[in-house]
Amino acid sequence: MKFLYAAFVAVLVSSCYSSPDQFGKLNLKKWRGDRGGCNGVRATLEPAFKAEIQNLKGKTANTIGDLLGRPDVNQIADRNQKFYIYFLEKGPQCNYPVGKSMSRSVAIRMSAIGLATEITFQNGIP
Repeated sequence: MKFLYAAFVAVLVSSCYSSPDQFGKLNLKKWRGDRGGCNGVRATLEPAFKAEIQNLKGKTANTIGDLLGRPDVNQIADRNQKFYIYFLEKGPQCNYPVGKSMSRSVAIRMSAIGLATEITFQNGIP
């Protein structure tokens, strides 16, 4: 009986969880609201993002998704690694999501066990 009660409480608590609006100096609500960097908001948030890089490393893929939202591009790499790519500025990806874009972006390398190991800035995707 105690197990059922504990399971019920766990389900109740997890169903009430919502993504946070702030991560250190980074306003996550604004970040998530600028899908593809198309509104220019992410570019203004870049300094705050850079200030939190060390706090993002080691987070799980699920946690990164909860914090930053669904990546603009999810790229598979070698040895079961992947990149979560978030565009920082407006570009071709805003009108043609499947086309190639050289807009500024940030890439989060996820290891084979699903942990953020490296965060880089570049034009386009790595």
